[in-house]
Amino acid sequence: MIQLDEVLANKKSVGIAGHVNPDGDCVGSCLAVYNYIRTYHKDINVQVYLDPFPKIFNFLSGSNDIVPADENARTFDLFIALDCGDARRLGNSAPYFTGSAHTLCIDHHESNDSFAEINYIHPKRSSTCELIMELIDADKITKEIAECLYTGMMTDTGVFKYSSTTSETMRKAGILMDTGIDFGRIIDDVFYAKTYNQNRIMGKALIKAKLHEDGRIISSYIEKEEMDAYDVLPKHMEGIVEQMRLTNGVDVAVFLYDNGHGYKVSTRAGSDKVNLSVLAKKYDGGGHAKAAGFSVQGDPEEAIEEIVSEITGMMK
Repeated sequence: MIQLDEVLANKKSVGIAGHVNPDGDCVGSCLAVYNYIRTYHKDINVQVYLDPFPKIFNFLSGSNDIVPADENARTFDLFIALDCGDARRLGNSAPYFTGSAHTLCIDHHESNDSFAEINYIHPKRSSTCELIMELIDADKITKEIAECLYTGMMTDTGVFKYSSTTSETMRKAGILMDTGIDFGRIIDDVFYAKTYNQNRIMGKALIKAKLHEDGRIISSYIEKEEMDAYDVLPKHMEGIVEQMRLTNGVDVAVFLYDNGHGYKVSTRAGSDKVNLSVLAKKYDGGGHAKAAGFSVQGDPEEAIEEIVSEITGMMK
């Protein structure tokens, strides 16, 4: 097993990035590594690049230091890709990754093809943040680092209830709790809290939902005009597909929303009857067996019909 300190040895510059449309595990893992380097490798010039992310993660230490990648060519002694299953999913940061002297990828996506020089890939782990805990000493985890890691683990496990959660996941969460983090507040503020308009748009999506295949699949979509009417953005769609998945009798939920470049598709499975990472790969997306995402163009109802057909054909 690699150790992060060993990979960082003799490096003077390090770049960090995660996947496009960053979620809690992406932001948490990137900032955990960023804070670790700032704390224990002060001689390294380190920078984090991420797309805009929900404000709910602004409490994490170092969030104000994150910048978007631009078109200027940059090279690093080491570039670290976190929670990203494919170099293309780094978005505008991809050229920084490919142009760096050395590369490291830490990820838990089943679709990851080990695209870095050094890879630490374990699809059976709950989150990239859980993997990071295996690469650093527990006694080096500060409260600030712990907040980042706990946020990523908590969001990617659905508050520790998804099937990817293991007893080892809970032991690691306990280590983070012992640093003194306000874990209850993190869960409430990050996972459960929604604005009034977020609740309204979720209601709209649920009203529009349709059942397929004798109720085993549920789908819905939100168009740009509806988002404008409710004064919400693509980043506010978080949680809708999971609420759809909780419908009695449903095995798979499919939710589409306009993200300005077509429709982002979020899928969730509540059983082992389908591997959604295989589905996502067909559309150049990525993810896990029970949670995956990708993008489509064209009419959303036609896209749903095609996706439902694909899922039906994959069901065991």
